[in-house]
Amino acid sequence: MKLLVRPPQLLRALYKGSLWRMDKKEPTIYLTFDDGPIPELTEWVLDVLKEYQIKATFFCVGDNIVKNPSIFQRIKSEGHQVGNHTFNHMKGWEVKNAMYVENTERCQELTKTNLFRPPYGRIKKSQYKILAKDYKVVFWDVLSYDYDKLTSSKKCLDNSIKYTRNGSIIVFHDNIKAQKNLKFALPQYIEHFLKLNYKFATL
Repeated sequence: MKLLVRPPQLLRALYKGSLWRMDKKEPTIYLTFDDGPIPELTEWVLDVLKEYQIKATFFCVGDNIVKNPSIFQRIKSEGHQVGNHTFNHMKGWEVKNAMYVENTERCQELTKTNLFRPPYGRIKKSQYKILAKDYKVVFWDVLSYDYDKLTSSKKCLDNSIKYTRNGSIIVFHDNIKAQKNLKFALPQYIEHFLKLNYKFATL
């Protein structure tokens, strides 16, 4: 099965006004990490980012913030951006609008951000219309598939490099499922693009 590393234009058109890619003219990449913060792995990511002196955007799950407040504080204190990823990593397709919005607002009490990314990228158009009034809804230009058991660490890295371009917003995950591929791919991905004189920035 072919991986949809880059989302199709039809999907992008469905959520007009959302963010998929930044400035196409600038050799800048926007690293994003979904699902944390969690012990050890999020801390490892922060150590890597510090080593290379680059910043990223973390779309945090509210429940994980409550469980790991010191790690969340570290993300912010080290100059990274935070985004809202709902309180319970909620799949929008499976819940009513009121519950989805309430869960997002519960996370917002902790993140206090204007950025929102729907978990799994699965959000009803009706939910999107409600949330887009208060948030910049962020999707992605490149999906690393670091969490996918059928994707090898090398394939994760190769695909991430192959599809990245000027202004790409790329998704990695600081969750346990992604640990093996993330630890292999992230440092090499960063080094590859730094050698090509790309910059890394927050959203």
